[in-house]
Amino acid sequence: MAKNDEMAAQFREWLIAKDNPPSIATVGLSAAAAVTSYLIARLFGLPEAYWAPIASLMTIQLTFSAALPVAVQNVAGTAASAAVGAVTDYYFHTSVWAFLAAVIVVGLLCVALRVERSAFRYAITTLVIVLLVPRPTGAPIVALHRFFEVTIGITVGLVLFAIWQRIELKLSVKAKQVLQIR
Repeated sequence: MAKNDEMAAQFREWLIAKDNPPSIATVGLSAAAAVTSYLIARLFGLPEAYWAPIASLMTIQLTFSAALPVAVQNVAGTAASAAVGAVTDYYFHTSVWAFLAAVIVVGLLCVALRVERSAFRYAITTLVIVLLVPRPTGAPIVALHRFFEVTIGITVGLVLFAIWQRIELKLSVKAKQVLQIR
């Protein structure tokens, strides 16, 4: 019985966030960013508009200063891998060997650009989508759509996150003023 109690305690420790649990404000910000970016991507007629809210949600970090460099690197990684995927498909068509070569090229580009591993994962994910997901349109069009979907999502996430941080800052200043009056 003690073993089960220990396992349950360990599970609770893994499950319950201690350092950065989400707040109701984070939930609201995430919902607003996801829906706004999705609607904008749909407004532009992008066929896989769901990538915009995914990118928005991945952009929101603990602070705007933490989110901005990651977002810039994710856009750069997406652009590079979309271009490599489009060129690979155009000249070599999709084969396992062409995909392998494209992964290596994107990886070496990310090493040369010295991007974070998260941006590398973003880039490789884009490459997989461009080269391996079958579609009636060619990879260059898919690559362009993917770039725009991700860029819309990241931009909306950053803008709403920046606005939220300004609101949060003003609220905390007002709360301190109220406390000083008392």
